[in-house]
Amino acid sequence: MLTQYLFFILSVMAIYGAVMVLISKKPIHCVLYLTMTFFTLAGHYILLNAQFLAVVHIIVYAGAIMVLFLFTVMLLNLNIEGQFTKTALWRIAATVAGGLVFITLVGSLKSFALTSPVDPHLTQIGLVKNLGKVLFSQYLLPFEFSSLLFLAAMVGAVMFGKKDKV
Repeated sequence: MLTQYLFFILSVMAIYGAVMVLISKKPIHCVLYLTMTFFTLAGHYILLNAQFLAVVHIIVYAGAIMVLFLFTVMLLNLNIEGQFTKTALWRIAATVAGGLVFITLVGSLKSFALTSPVDPHLTQIGLVKNLGKVLFSQYLLPFEFSSLLFLAAMVGAVMFGKKDKV
């Protein structure tokens, strides 16, 4: 019963944080709301008995990635209002992207069936030993692609932050 209450509280906080990321006007506030969302998602991992995944989630996302976001926001100086104007093309592209995300969500929820895990090993998937086995056997290629993506993001952030020499 307590687990269900925690799940609903964390879910409400995660949804609130995600919505505030979208509607906040200041980029620093968006980053802080995103950090709150990451912590609530780590709470969900703990509820799923995946403590290692929760710790890694906090270290990687709330730590490293958010620091990278903060540096990017500070280097690009996005706090200046009126710098980015939303043209009609941007609004149309955002509407199309949002519609595609909505269709994807409806399609995935349509085929969703709530089941409880039968195999007791499935509830232990977030532990270090089981996670390592699955990560380096079944998901090695996506793991390597994600590491390359992070490297490209870091190089891109450095390139954006680099000032041109006059």
